[in-house]
Formats: sequence, structure tokens, C-alpha cells
Amino acid sequence: MVGESATFLISVAAELAGMHAQTLRTYDRLGLVTPERTSGGGRRYSQSDVERLREIQRLSQDEGVNLAGIKRIIELSDEVAALHREVEELSRRTRGNGRQGELVHVERSSSVVLWQPRRRRAE
Repeated sequence: MVGESATFLISVAAELAGMHAQTLRTYDRLGLVTPERTSGGGRRYSQSDVERLREIQRLSQDEGVNLAGIKRIIELSDEVAALHREVEELSRRTRGNGRQGELVHVERSSSVVLWQPRRRRAE
């Protein structure tokens, strides 16, 4: 076991995913899945790795997507997940500061800014 969660030897992960161990090695080489490594270089697959392997198999067999397409789908899915986490963090931070405002996308910039209306002066 590596870290806090259970990990599986390549043979166990292959069986759980319904694949041959050599297929897992190929997917690792292609960057479709990145298992943890032991100090001796052995692969250790997490439950999320096994779920990813099952999704790769589903996309390949059921949807007819080739490995290059699957790799791109995974990259985009990971990017979307990272953006969702960033938006959640920004939303949490704005709720925590007691200010009103909204997140606004600024064209031609990779930045996200918090727009806050100006307070009106008392007349």
C-alpha cells in the first residue's frame, strides 16, 4: 500500500479493469494512465486509475474512439476538472471575504478577476 489509499499490483489492476497487464503497460507508456511507482519501479494502480482504465476501455470498445482521441478526451476532462476546482476555490474565497461581486472573464487574458461594483457615495 502506497499513501493513504489502497493501491493494486499491475496484475490485480488489470483483472479489475478487465484487461491484460501488457495493455496497462502500453497505456502507461502512452500517458493514458499514470500509476504510482515503487522505489524499485513497480507500478501501483489506485482505484481512480482502475476507473480510468475502465473508461478507456468503454471509449475504445463501445464508442470506437482511437487511443489518440482517448488521450485528448482525458486531457480535456482533466483540464475541465481543474477549472471547476479553481472556480470553486475562487467562489469560496469571495464568499469568505464578505464582499459582493462576481467572477468576470476578461478577453485576451488567462486571468480571472473579481468584479465588484463601486460603492455609491452618500450625497
